Amino acid sequence: MPNTDAMKYVLEEWRQSLATLLAFYEARRGPLLPFVAKLFALSVVLNATCYWVGILGAYPEKLLGHERGHYVLLQIPVGLLGAVFDTASFFVTVAIIRRALSTRHAREYLAHLSIDVGVAVLATFWVLFVFTASGWIMSYLEMQPESLGVRTAKYEHRLLNALRDPAANWRNVYFGVVMGVSASLPTLLHLGMFARAWLRSSVVLGDRVG
Repeated sequence: MPNTDAMKYVLEEWRQSLATLLAFYEARRGPLLPFVAKLFALSVVLNATCYWVGILGAYPEKLLGHERGHYVLLQIPVGLLGAVFDTASFFVTVAIIRRALSTRHAREYLAHLSIDVGVAVLATFWVLFVFTASGWIMSYLEMQPESLGVRTAKYEHRLLNALRDPAANWRNVYFGVVMGVSASLPTLLHLGMFARAWLRSSVVLGDRVG
């Protein structure tokens, strides 16, 4: 079976999976406003969970010192701000899927879905914004105000250090990856469905050849 036929099978299987997922969402969503509220609440919990997994895995000592109260409270703005992006990106992803399914050509289909890669990149910068803004808010609540510019420079410095020497800054890398999980779920979903379609094509087309 030519490679072009195999790719057509993968794309068609991928398209059918997305169509099934979209149909399930539209059938089960219900009224928009209650759904948005539930999605936002779930996103808050998911972001707070990622925050704790990141803290416990990278900086467990932060919860034993005198700053533990700061890190406990920090989860609130982190969860809320993170949920804003996750909720918005969910509906952007749904719109992208609808547009992709309406296309006729493979290139158009892939072009639409590749927009989610941009969403994943944007999510990285949003994580930086979340912690910059959250730290800034906490500085005022703790009566030790810092300028937003100082907070921004602090996290930009950490990002640059992580890019220059990931091994030496593995804690920041680990924490950033964990915090980016919830914001990257749409991209991970598409990659998972593509992998599933590719594996299924290998089995089906392999059986035909055999």
